[in-house]
Amino acid sequence: MSKWLFLRIVNDLEANYDYFKQKPDARGALGFTGIQKCTSALRILAYGNTTDINDEYLKMAEKTTRDSLEHFCRGIIDVYGARYLRTPTWEDLQKIYEVHNAEHGLPGMIGSIDCMHWRWDNCPTAWRGQHTRGDQKGPTIILQAVASRDLWGSLVNTVETSGTIRLNHF
Repeated sequence: MSKWLFLRIVNDLEANYDYFKQKPDARGALGFTGIQKCTSALRILAYGNTTDINDEYLKMAEKTTRDSLEHFCRGIIDVYGARYLRTPTWEDLQKIYEVHNAEHGLPGMIGSIDCMHWRWDNCPTAWRGQHTRGDQKGPTIILQAVASRDLWGSLVNTVETSGTIRLNHF
């Protein structure tokens, strides 16, 4: 994620929710900043870690990390949901199609949500040439998620009702 995008998200959440503003606690000591709370939530979402992972990295208690994650997910849905977590319009699909076709040259792949390369350290020697690309260091396994518009709509509804984001990539 670019620094600009991250700071925009932090600023939007701070502007809309008191939880992300740095405030003094009962002792008068300042609490965590919005940047720290958003970093905590994003680390959990990006790496799939448990909420106690930020204890050493950010000196943040497990409950604070869990609260940050819940407020972050709810905030993202409330602030950006109307624009980004909606069913795409015909114009949106045309723009996505044009960008995807220019980038990858694969027409008809509008339903592709994401494609990830995972490094495959234990790849058998005989298979290494079949699973290696020039832009990756060593062999990789490709995970590609593909969904229809019906699944995308139900996914967004699941995110809105549960208050958590279940996918690492949209």
